[in-house]
Amino acid sequence: MTPPEVWLRGPLQDIPPLLQPVAHSLLQCREEVQRVLADLSAEQLRRRVGGAASAGYHIRHAIGSLDRLLTYARGETLTLAQLANLREEDNADARFAADELAADFDAAVDGALTQVASTPESTLTESRFVGRAKLSSTVIGLLFHAAEHTQRHVGQLATTVKIVRAIP
Repeated sequence: MTPPEVWLRGPLQDIPPLLQPVAHSLLQCREEVQRVLADLSAEQLRRRVGGAASAGYHIRHAIGSLDRLLTYARGETLTLAQLANLREEDNADARFAADELAADFDAAVDGALTQVASTPESTLTESRFVGRAKLSSTVIGLLFHAAEHTQRHVGQLATTVKIVRAIP
């Protein structure tokens, strides 16, 4: 029997109560990525079907956007390296393997969970600014969006992988 989804397994130690849903979501994404990427070939990771983004793009974007959103949640601006990584996320010629991407995703989730655990609940409504346009958000808005955006791309990853696995 499969275990229940992460959010139904109870509170996570060291995570502030108001941020439990963020951590649960990220951990659920981790489990999904491990399952979906298992035994996927490099060619399948790069394959685009019907003009849609590749599976590799979705996982690379999930990793990169999580990093960028957490940077904004800390009140920081993006570095030149983060901006360079953003430009490379959709590089169809990039060479990567499923196990490497899964490990990179694990590391991104670990970093996110460390940040979430160390975020005082008293800071959740503090203003933060996003991007060059300095669009207004809050710490909790950015953390929530980091989780839901990651979940969205992991869902697209799962769908894309089902399609590319069905192609002979």
